[in-house]
Amino acid sequence: MPSHPLILASGSAVRARLLKAAGITFTQEPARVDEETLKDGLVAEKARPHQIADALAELKAVRVSQKYPQAHVIGCDQILWCGEQLYSKPRDMAEARQALLALRGRTHSLYSAVCVALGGSVLWRYFSQPKLTMRDFSEAFLDDYLEKAGEAVLSSVGAYQLEGLGSQLFSRVEGDYFSILGLPLLPLQDVLRQHRTLIP
Repeated sequence: MPSHPLILASGSAVRARLLKAAGITFTQEPARVDEETLKDGLVAEKARPHQIADALAELKAVRVSQKYPQAHVIGCDQILWCGEQLYSKPRDMAEARQALLALRGRTHSLYSAVCVALGGSVLWRYFSQPKLTMRDFSEAFLDDYLEKAGEAVLSSVGAYQLEGLGSQLFSRVEGDYFSILGLPLLPLQDVLRQHRTLIP
């Protein structure tokens, strides 16, 4: 039997869906952290994208782990970086459109970080860096995409969902599919087995 309960310190429906589809038993408790303030501070300190994603994932995992010290807690974060600019989740559809126009025809990186904490301390951390290249689509295509996809795009840092209509935005994708969706699932499962949270 698993030695510790498992908690996902995220409100992400996509991450929860990935864990459920993999047959993993967990509860979901989003960490209450001021992500934007921390992110702005790290950017001001000239932290690199992987450092920002890792710091946010750690903060979420540790914050919930302190509340439930007997559980293994998964903290995640994802940073989109293009050129020298960091992109956050769009606040509205106008901002989503602006971000997609800026990413159009260019290659960007997604830095997907995950941490596992127990008893308020990090046991393990990992990050993946997929690269995605968007097509040079027309503005008419973009407007049609946003109309069909709707406000669901606001839950993604790049205003796209690769597992759905967002696949039509891209000409090339390099890297781990699960990491693109926000959760490096395969290495996470390996470490959970090592700590007997998953049955081998």
